[in-house]
Amino acid sequence: MLQHDTTALHFRDARELARAIRQRELSSRQVTQHFLDRIERAGALAAYSEVTAERALAQADAADRLQAAGVPTGPLHGVPVAVKDSIQWQGTPTTGGSESRRGVISDETSAAVRLLAAQGMVILGKTRMTEFAFGLSGQNPTQGTARNPWDAAVARAPGGSSSGAGVAVAAGLAPIALGGDTGGSVRAPAALNGLVGYKPSSGLISRAGCLPLSDTLDVLGPIARNVADARLLTQLLAGPDVDDAATLALPTGCVTALRHPAPYGGNTVAVLAPEAWPAPLTDAGLQSWHQAQERLAQAGLTPTAWHPPATLSFAQMADDNSLVLAYEAYRYYGALAENPDAPLWEVVRARIAAGGRISQASYEAALLRRQTDMATFASAMQGVDALLMPACDQAAQALDAQDVRHAGLGKLLRPANFLGAAAIALPAGFDGDGMPMAVQLLAPAGGDSALLDAATALERVLAPEPRLPDLSHWGL
Repeated sequence: MLQHDTTALHFRDARELARAIRQRELSSRQVTQHFLDRIERAGALAAYSEVTAERALAQADAADRLQAAGVPTGPLHGVPVAVKDSIQWQGTPTTGGSESRRGVISDETSAAVRLLAAQGMVILGKTRMTEFAFGLSGQNPTQGTARNPWDAAVARAPGGSSSGAGVAVAAGLAPIALGGDTGGSVRAPAALNGLVGYKPSSGLISRAGCLPLSDTLDVLGPIARNVADARLLTQLLAGPDVDDAATLALPTGCVTALRHPAPYGGNTVAVLAPEAWPAPLTDAGLQSWHQAQERLAQAGLTPTAWHPPATLSFAQMADDNSLVLAYEAYRYYGALAENPDAPLWEVVRARIAAGGRISQASYEAALLRRQTDMATFASAMQGVDALLMPACDQAAQALDAQDVRHAGLGKLLRPANFLGAAAIALPAGFDGDGMPMAVQLLAPAGGDSALLDAATALERVLAPEPRLPDLSHWGL
């Protein structure tokens, strides 16, 4: 893997680009055109399903006019962003990664896109995703699978379902991206691409105007180069929205606290005891995990072991998350899955159809367990700001037709979704093949600010020597 000059424009983080635009070192049009040119050359990476070049340049010109007039509209004014293909923008295609929606043009704009535009950000386009967000490897054989840029020889999993979002940021095709996380779908592409992926607490960001998978579990979140960028984008999008009831249930203090980062005290992170992990790690995964623990110890940040209460099973929460997700997804897409003529990837068809075989009683029992588990987790985490655990059992592997090779990834990531928790994936070194590895931090619902404070301190220790993929194979 190649070391790059991280000051290259396309590898600067979003806040650096915002400062350059604010200080008139760069115009938003210059930055936007630079990314559009790279996207045009990077077709083989298949990160985008739709590039909105004309709109992006119009937004950039508008941002520059406002900047010249002395009225920037937000802290990321003029900065480009990519959005997942499930997030609607009026007048553009929103396929949800499915050929069954080819040609469907959105007649509404999601709350998230409205806020991005209101903050003066420039939307480069829609990024590829797993069909209907139903899968964590990121594979999509019907529309095209985004290519993990860390291996030019082997087509490895990009992570899903926000696959294109992760590839776009990793390959310098966007400085930051907005994805969705129902069972790990922001954290998986971040983990497999050496990035930060943040799943906010349920209700922090409005999902209004997005294609649904599971009303109970769907969350929007950023994929970024660092925690500070992820925090800032979330801060700009967070808040109550009458069109998404989940945002009205979260205390407003959780939103306002995002604006006030605090120094990390160094003793409020615990590590989930290995016997409580919902999936075993491969030998390479274990080696990476132990190396991460050693780096923390050397920095004086050794977390204490945390043993969950006997009634709280991370493995059971992972399974329950899958049950709730499948049951609710069937209500949206079951008729499509049961139609043999519908152009679905057969793996996704089977996953959706399985939701139709789950009884209402089983579903309701899982929802009751969720409320109990959320309360149990919050109580057991008193005095602890964040819980450290593996984010992946192995690095990205070669794609497999039946899409089972990355099952351990889902088992590790899904418990946070079931808990409605705040969770963030952080880069944590590389395996023997030079592929990125990651850990994650979890906090009880509403504990986002403290989680991000801890993540800010830990990211510098876990990845002391940031590395970038060698993109020469793709002419970048």
